[in-house]
Amino acid sequence: MRLSRLGLAVTLCAALTGPARAAEPDKLLPADADTVAYVNFKQILEADVIKKYALEQIKQALAGQDAKKILEEMGLDPMKDIEKVWIGMSGSGRDDTKALVVVHGKFDPEKLLKAAEVASKKDGDKFSVVKDGGNTLFKFQPENGNPAYGTVVNDSTVVMGTDKKIIATALKQNEDAKKAPIAAELTTLIKGLDEKASLFAVSQVKGKLDSVKLPADPIDLSGLAKALPKTNTMSIVLRVSADVNIEVTFGMKDEDAAEDMGAALAKVIKDVGGFVPALVAFEPKAKPLGEILKTITSDVKKNSVVVKGKVTGDTIGKMITPEG
Repeated sequence: MRLSRLGLAVTLCAALTGPARAAEPDKLLPADADTVAYVNFKQILEADVIKKYALEQIKQALAGQDAKKILEEMGLDPMKDIEKVWIGMSGSGRDDTKALVVVHGKFDPEKLLKAAEVASKKDGDKFSVVKDGGNTLFKFQPENGNPAYGTVVNDSTVVMGTDKKIIATALKQNEDAKKAPIAAELTTLIKGLDEKASLFAVSQVKGKLDSVKLPADPIDLSGLAKALPKTNTMSIVLRVSADVNIEVTFGMKDEDAAEDMGAALAKVIKDVGGFVPALVAFEPKAKPLGEILKTITSDVKKNSVVVKGKVTGDTIGKMITPEG
């Protein structure tokens, strides 16, 4: 009887929480993306720790006179209307970076376009409405740097990008029935993640970490510096609830490289842990850092190294309102 009750309880909990569901990359993501990020905006706003420590501040910022007026003109309530965001990026540096941001939610296309036209008349040096073929785009020109473009795909999707071509391609992909055209390696990484996560990012970094320079003091990072060039992929997953759980995975070129990375990270964690007590003695407000470090672990799994950590709600409270 006791065993059957336990089984019933486990089944009920699983039904209430729901199983982890593999993430599916957004089909509008650019084919040449080497980094993809996902933000479960609605879930983050509903998380206990956000409600406790950040929700009121967010509401106050959105209720400001300027922000409120702009949002009303757009017919947009970010707290209710934005659900999730996908970002696809490529490039090796600031000068050649290309990016597309895909925002899903509930939108009023007519109001968004009208708000863009109002902004272009009010501040024409920064905002303008431009035509690209049959597409109507909203252009933003910052004081420094390249322009950004955006448009409304439909009443559930808005896109923003670094150039007109990336926007046009996304609009064409929206009309196709095909799945995301991103690299198979990125697709595999994303499908191995949970779409209920608050945030995740995956990146192909092979060859990009070869020349990374790490400081020599106060912690010896030489082992990490040697292991980084052997990294092929990286991913980070953030789960926000009553606490914040973080998981970082290094996809290494082979199992030997994974062992080297695992040993290097274990040493860094140990050395930082030994350094923190002196820091706390000097600065008591740094005490939450010690609490966070106690939760950090690293584990080698074949050709991957997984680092996990947790920031509890209580620790976040202490960081926001330090003791003493």
